[in-house]
Amino acid sequence: MYELELTPNTRLLLYPFGNHDQAIRQNLDRAIFHPNTPPKLHAPKRMLKVHRFTYLSLTRKLCFRQHFAQRTMSSPAVLAARAALASIDLTSYDPEQSRLMDERCILVDEQDNAIGAMDKKTCHLMENINKGLLHRAFSAFVFRPSDGKLLLQQRASEKITFPDMWTNTCCSHPLDDFEEEKIEEGQLGVRSAASRKLEHELGIPQSQTPVGEFQYLTKIHYLAPSNGMWGEHEVDYILFLTADVTVTPNKNEIQDHKYVDKAELQAMFNDSSNSFTPWFKLIARDFLFGWWDTLLERQGFDGRVYAKTLTGVADGSKVIKMV
Repeated sequence: MYELELTPNTRLLLYPFGNHDQAIRQNLDRAIFHPNTPPKLHAPKRMLKVHRFTYLSLTRKLCFRQHFAQRTMSSPAVLAARAALASIDLTSYDPEQSRLMDERCILVDEQDNAIGAMDKKTCHLMENINKGLLHRAFSAFVFRPSDGKLLLQQRASEKITFPDMWTNTCCSHPLDDFEEEKIEEGQLGVRSAASRKLEHELGIPQSQTPVGEFQYLTKIHYLAPSNGMWGEHEVDYILFLTADVTVTPNKNEIQDHKYVDKAELQAMFNDSSNSFTPWFKLIARDFLFGWWDTLLERQGFDGRVYAKTLTGVADGSKVIKMV
C-alpha cells in the first residue's frame, strides 16, 4: 500500500492490484491536489527500492501537477468560478427559455481545461462574465453537399440572449448534465451536443447528423455583451458538417432560416437592417470565407462538397484568443 499526502490533513491510500505501477497511476488520476502544499509519498523502503522507477515517475508527476495548480490559481476564469456569483429572477422571460437556463454549462479556464459546472443563467450574466467566468460552447455550420450553401438561422424573439439575430446553423453548449457531452477526446462532447441541439432547434433528426461526420476546425475564446445584463464568454469549438438535412424549426428557438452562398451572405452583412450574433461575425471575419473557399475547391468527382476534406486546414490544438 502507498500513502499519498495531499494536504497536512488529507491522505490518499493507493492499493496495488496486480501491478504496482498500474495501481499508482490509476489512483493518481483520481487525486485532487491542494495547490499550496507539496504532495508527499509514503511507502515502505523495500517497496521504494523495488519500484524505484515508479516512485520517481510518480514524484515528477506530482511536482508537475502542483506547478500546474499554482500556475492556474491566478486564472480569472478559475477565480470567478470560486467567487460569489450574481443571479437574477427570470419570471418576466419566456417560460421555456427560462427553464433552459437551468441547464448546466461546463466551466473552463483560458486553456479550455474543465474546472466545474454552472447553470446557464449564472454563466451568461455580464456581472459574472466581467469577473472572468468562462464556459465551453460550439458553433456548428451545416452546408448542403450539392451546392455548398450554408444553412443560417435567425434566433427567436423569445431568446434571452441575442434575440432576433441571424447566426450560423446552430450555436449552443455541451452540458455537464450529459456524460457523453463531457468527453473531451476527439471533441466527442461538443460533437454530441451539436447533434442534440440541431434536433432541438431546427428539428433535424440526429440520424442526419452523425457525431463522427462533424469536422472540427479550431476553438476561439471570445467575449461579447448582449443587452447590458446578458452576454457570452466562451471557448467556442467550430464544427463544419456537410449533410442533406430535413429542417422542422422549433419556433421557440428560431423564427427563420435559409441557405445562402458566399455572395448572399456578404450581401446580408452589408445590409444594415440585419443584425448578427457577435461570434458569427468574428468567425466570418477571420475564418469562414477562407474555409468555405477551400471546401468548394475540394469538391468530389460527384460535384458534392465534403466537410472531411478540411482535415488539417486549421490548428485545432490551441485556443485562439479573440478578446
